[in-house]
Amino acid sequence: MPYVITEACVKCKYTDCVDVCPVDCFYEGENMLVINPDECIDCGVCEAECPAEAIIPDTYQGAERWLEINREYAEKWPNLTRKKPAPPDAEQYKGEADKFNKYFSPNPGES
Repeated sequence: MPYVITEACVKCKYTDCVDVCPVDCFYEGENMLVINPDECIDCGVCEAECPAEAIIPDTYQGAERWLEINREYAEKWPNLTRKKPAPPDAEQYKGEADKFNKYFSPNPGES
């Protein structure tokens, strides 16, 4: 049961979760993070650290879509192993609905 990142991360991109991951399975896109589900050891420590509540177990309803998105972009984006400052406007987007469709960027981050 790996954990996955959902659209709540888009435009928020807090990295508190990265700091606690014991296996460095986070990957950075331009405006969100993903977890490599094949590297995740299912410890769950990241879930509680996410200020945007964007991390869920892959067993939750609707998680299948996010599992595939996380897997796809973990192969394309650079690995992120340390906490970085959140975008200056992150709070503005926190809790907004339909962020993936509105704002998602497939571009890699600057790890």
